[in-house]
Amino acid sequence: MAHRWLARKSPLSLLALISAIFLFGCTGLPFNIGGGGNPPATPTGLRATAGNAQVTLTWLASSGASGYGIRRSTTSGGPYAVVATTAATTYSDTNLTNGTTYYYVVWAANSHGSSANSSEVSATPVAAVAADVTITIDPTMTHAISPYIYGVNSFSSITGAPPLLTFDRAGGNRWTAYNWETNASNAGSDYLYQSDAYLSSSSTPAEAVRSFIAADQNAGLASLVTFQLQGLVSTDENGPVSIAAPPDLTRFKQVVDKKSTQSAATFTLTPPTTGANVYMDEFAWALDRNFSGESIFGASPVHATFISLDNEPELWNTTHLEVQGPTRITSDAYITKTITLTEALKDQFPNAIIFGPVHYGFQGLYNWQGELAATPTGANWFPDKYLAALQTASTTYGKNLVDVYDFHWYSEATDGSGNRVINLTSSTLTDAQVQAIVQSPRSLWDSTYTENSWITSSVLGAPINILGRLQSKINAQFPGMKIAITEYNNGGGQHIAGTLAEADNLGILGSQGLFAASYWPLNTSDPYSLAGFRAFRGFDGSTACFGDTSLLATSSSIQDVAVYASSDSKTAGRYVFVAINRSTVTKVTAISGLALSGTAHVYQMTAATAQSQSPIAPVSAGQMTVSGSTLTVSLPPLSVTTIDVQ
Repeated sequence: MAHRWLARKSPLSLLALISAIFLFGCTGLPFNIGGGGNPPATPTGLRATAGNAQVTLTWLASSGASGYGIRRSTTSGGPYAVVATTAATTYSDTNLTNGTTYYYVVWAANSHGSSANSSEVSATPVAAVAADVTITIDPTMTHAISPYIYGVNSFSSITGAPPLLTFDRAGGNRWTAYNWETNASNAGSDYLYQSDAYLSSSSTPAEAVRSFIAADQNAGLASLVTFQLQGLVSTDENGPVSIAAPPDLTRFKQVVDKKSTQSAATFTLTPPTTGANVYMDEFAWALDRNFSGESIFGASPVHATFISLDNEPELWNTTHLEVQGPTRITSDAYITKTITLTEALKDQFPNAIIFGPVHYGFQGLYNWQGELAATPTGANWFPDKYLAALQTASTTYGKNLVDVYDFHWYSEATDGSGNRVINLTSSTLTDAQVQAIVQSPRSLWDSTYTENSWITSSVLGAPINILGRLQSKINAQFPGMKIAITEYNNGGGQHIAGTLAEADNLGILGSQGLFAASYWPLNTSDPYSLAGFRAFRGFDGSTACFGDTSLLATSSSIQDVAVYASSDSKTAGRYVFVAINRSTVTKVTAISGLALSGTAHVYQMTAATAQSQSPIAPVSAGQMTVSGSTLTVSLPPLSVTTIDVQ
């Protein structure tokens, strides 16, 4: 009757029985001590992870088990000695000798007997290696990561587009002179200043934009669509337009922001194409009606659709000479046009989110392409003027007229020999070129980094830190305005350097709190740059993604290693890190400051792993049990490593 009494005792008594089974009665064969039941199933999934003078074992729970025994040997196949019993499915074997290989089996038991031994595993403890780089996480410094930073331009046209993207932009020079009534547009300087049906051959009004939004909806993407601010749109699709005395008003129609200022007619989905004007508020109305019931410009849309105020206005006198003529629009005139159009749009859709001014790059931001007498540290950049004017106009109107400060960023960094990084498209690069590419994203935020470029040497005489500078101006002039970068590229699309740069960009976008971003490929295929997205989205080959909450991470050697840290609001205790090793040697990196527990699943991209891949994507580099406040990983040279802890 002893076995029946023991079966009714507490778990500690039962473990005592299990210990007795292991020590005195068992050799790995079932040992039935009565009671009419069955011994548990043999444990499976045994894993051994080596540490400093210790080995951590984990395994899957066995059906019917009340406890487990752990046996160890220094010889493969045994004989084994029992080292512990436990009711858990994990055990840390400590006080071991570094450099010695240990072999383990696990055995399950209950009051009816014991299972056979599990399959054998082994591990070799090693002395702790001093970290080359320390990453310090501050779990109290957090903010939500916008879902719209994982974006591209013209998603459907990108070869090898990454999975699980979130944001798509219909923008660029083609959209400045787009006529929504007919879908005609003009290529500008991109191609002979030609008016044609490139964006859509349909005669259905707004079809070029409607079809774009519909495709994004099917792909699960938010959309950013362009509204025409320059003032003239294509009348016809009859080919190149003369630029001898621009604009040729026989080839273009006038844009009017608010229809009621020119016509008593109501909005219509089929406006007459013979009229003199094209109305922007009617364009927005028509798009909304095309997605009836979805409130695409509302406060809580079924599918988020945002509005962009044209494209790169400082360059209209060159990119769109056919409509702007040779004289650049002044900053005053541009701001006035912005206020007029945004008021017309917000009259119709008060909750629409509007992006502007959509600069082409640094000099547009700095001094409106030479118009303004900006100084490096002064409050006299274009954003200072723009934000002040928009704040005043928004206060008068009663609602923010522009919600997101948008600019483009094609890195101006060079390799020190005059070669700009965005022109480094070869699969073979020098060390200097690689470093120019992988370091270049730091100019977005790092106030200690000075790139090789005309911006730092001839204009600022200091690090660029463009996001820091812009954010300080927003804080001073228009608090709460968001930031977006809707075109960007750092080169290296055919080299692992491009993967590192893009992964770094995405980490920066999240850690710096940007609202939206969309990558612009510079070639028909940029496989290495696009791979950078896969470090954050679908890195396990399925649906695993970077977390939705950013944690402050500080590197002791940012020129070598950057780590971006996140938590997951939907899964308590889950943390995802993306680690970028910019150096050409392995870097042992210690990530500290978080209480970690569970298993770290590791995925990596290196030049070697990418060489035979299409598309290029992270590969599993194993997993390890983690506990405590420090996680140490070895980062290969020029690599991107994603670590998913849960």
